[in-house]
Amino acid sequence: MAWIERRGRRTRGPVRVGAAVALLAAVLGGGLAPAAADGADAAAAARTGAVEDGRGPLPRPEPVPTERLTDLVNPFIGTRNEGNTFPGAAVPFGMVQLSPDTGHNTGYDWDDSHIRGFSAVHLAGVGCAIGGDLPVMPTTGDITSSDNAAYASSFSHDQETAAPGHYRVRLADYGGITAELSATRHTGRQRYTFPATDKANVLLNTGQALHKVTSSQVTVLDDRTVAASVTGSGFCQRTDRSEPYTVHTITRFDRPFASHGTWEGDRVTAGGDASEGSGRRGAYVRFDTTAGDRDVEAVTAISYVDRAGAARNLDAEGRTSFDATAAAAQRAWEERLGRVRVQGGGDARRRTFYSALYRALLHPNVGQDVDGRYTGWDRKVHRAEGFTYYQNWSLWDTYRTQAQLLALLAPEESRDMALSLLKVDQQGGWLPKWGYATAETNIMTGDPVTPFLTNAYRQGLLKGHEEEAYRALKKNADGVPPPGSPYAGRDANRAYLAEGFVPHQPNRQKVKPGDSDFHHGGSATLEYALADAALAEMARKLGHTEDAGRYAARGQSYRNVFDASTGFFRSRDAEGAFTGPADPARSEGFHEGTAWQYQWLVPQDLPGLVSLIGGREATERRLDSFFAYDRLRSDPEGTAREVWVGGPYDYDNADTYNPQNEPDLIAPYTYLATGSPAKTTDVVHAALSLFTDAPDGITGNDDLGTMSSWMVLSSIGVFPVFPGTDTWGLSTPVFERVELVLDRRWYPRGRFLITAPGAGAAGRYVQSARLGGKELPRTWITTEDIRAGRDLAFAAGPGPSTWGTDPRDAPPPAPDAPSAARRASP
Repeated sequence: MAWIERRGRRTRGPVRVGAAVALLAAVLGGGLAPAAADGADAAAAARTGAVEDGRGPLPRPEPVPTERLTDLVNPFIGTRNEGNTFPGAAVPFGMVQLSPDTGHNTGYDWDDSHIRGFSAVHLAGVGCAIGGDLPVMPTTGDITSSDNAAYASSFSHDQETAAPGHYRVRLADYGGITAELSATRHTGRQRYTFPATDKANVLLNTGQALHKVTSSQVTVLDDRTVAASVTGSGFCQRTDRSEPYTVHTITRFDRPFASHGTWEGDRVTAGGDASEGSGRRGAYVRFDTTAGDRDVEAVTAISYVDRAGAARNLDAEGRTSFDATAAAAQRAWEERLGRVRVQGGGDARRRTFYSALYRALLHPNVGQDVDGRYTGWDRKVHRAEGFTYYQNWSLWDTYRTQAQLLALLAPEESRDMALSLLKVDQQGGWLPKWGYATAETNIMTGDPVTPFLTNAYRQGLLKGHEEEAYRALKKNADGVPPPGSPYAGRDANRAYLAEGFVPHQPNRQKVKPGDSDFHHGGSATLEYALADAALAEMARKLGHTEDAGRYAARGQSYRNVFDASTGFFRSRDAEGAFTGPADPARSEGFHEGTAWQYQWLVPQDLPGLVSLIGGREATERRLDSFFAYDRLRSDPEGTAREVWVGGPYDYDNADTYNPQNEPDLIAPYTYLATGSPAKTTDVVHAALSLFTDAPDGITGNDDLGTMSSWMVLSSIGVFPVFPGTDTWGLSTPVFERVELVLDRRWYPRGRFLITAPGAGAAGRYVQSARLGGKELPRTWITTEDIRAGRDLAFAAGPGPSTWGTDPRDAPPPAPDAPSAARRASP
């Protein structure tokens, strides 16, 4: 699927931006501050492929000249069956994701046949409409419609290619226009190759997006430049009532357009210079390509602050040509992917692995302009000092896998992401649940921000900010946001603190847009308890002993929704009675899941859960039933595809594993607590078979890299079994050798090596393990082990062994859990 650069073509050179900046300075009534440092950083990155973190290049792996890892990445994976990924161009964690929209609510779907435009903002794997701002579409002929569904062009996949940082498609209509896309951190680069015509159009649609557009504005500034802004809101659960956000854009073309116009609704105005308001709006520019020069290049810069910010971003990053931009994006991705080097596993496995790693590094996204300004959640403009401000927080998903992966492979960015969340609390008044751009959507339930931030603390990313983070987390854990706040927070917290559980009240009226914990009482109780236990460990390490005891006690609240008569978790109503069907497969109050799937979400006290179920043997029998283990042993892939939950939105009426969603991602590693690490490997490897290099090759919505991160971590044999802490469970990797190239500022040894000679289908069971050359009987390690650079060596064999089977070998519960006192040290 990788693109092949066309050789021997004439290029016009960089798009000129100086005139646009000067004109904008006059329009805005003031000078634009220079961004020389950012521009210099961008130029250096373009030459060297260094990461643009403002603090110099990170340590790089030794080059491997025989292979480009970017050639292994297929951006089309996940574009079918509601994976909801996008195939377009982006750089790691960039503000811009320039990608085609085909009519699917999240952007692109492999089975669609028409492209409506190429818009600037996309989030990979979301489950509801969001982003899609400023779809730009090349056409020919007269402008007869302002609706992108009407002027969409058909296309075919045999005329479409994608690779990290580059996308190309030949449109079947309008005489066969070829569209190419690339990106920098703040800009989206386009190259359109038209047929010979005096009506080669580029349409800039401000009034339509994937989300609800409440108003938009577009202005033709000169014969090369168009400025626009799009204000909108919306996501899942009627969040169109939530706070709006605005994206500001500047689009600069590489040559003057021959004519231009605007539209408002169905009325197209030739020569129009501006359009503003609600409804369908936009502008078009027209070129004459009959003289033989049929290429038109454009660069669109965006800002969440103002038009001046977009202009500065354009000036800093929009000076190179399309080919130079695409080459720099490829180098940036090559450096990022090169931080993980694997050997073995086969070509298909490696393509799938590096494609998943690529998706895991797309989000969260830079939220500040090149001058450091960003719009805070108080709607005011701030300037980031000493860190990079990030946005887009799918926390209910990412706290389980991606947060930990980024702490390993991108600790500088992970630190800045954590500090960005603290700025959200400081400026907006509370920590978020699911934040998009500059607004809270309140989507999903529980308290995901707590394990996200305690993970950052436990990974050593909050040095100098520990108490600041703890104060924000304590406020969130002990309170509820005020009625006038847009945040829901732990909206059922008062009931939880008083009764020890979240009452399940599905008919309770929502006070704020988004989800409500009262509508998912069973799962919200489990999520709150997990968060409390993670916070207890942070409090204890910071010396807040009294708080630590209080949070640890609350970490045991999972027991309050355990129904001994069924042996499963079950929601309680406002009076404390168990409610809903007794059958755990048909349970009520478990968000996007059932009691079968949520029963394993007690990583803080698995020994306690095992005791409630009836002991290790009883728990293992239940796990075997959950994973259909008897069939899985003889037919792992068939079991994964035919017996486990198979649809991305099949949340109900299930008593088996759901690899399509987040609540039971941790479940395969529960076998470590029953002394059967071989079964963890069997189940994990069966689940990994669901990831392929085809368009439907991921499980469920990717949710900003969550499922892809599960795939990466499970493939290398190291998985975060207790989110919010520094404990990593072990299983047999699918590769014989994995080398992580780590940032020496955070990991002084600069690498972590995992070896498993002979690992594969015929040798997938751990016989023994060594850490730093010493025997490792246990099935877990800590971040300190990784930081110390202690190589992890597995001896793999064809059958299960006694390794990791002793009760003392299992990952430990939270130190303050009652079961911890009964557990001998490993």
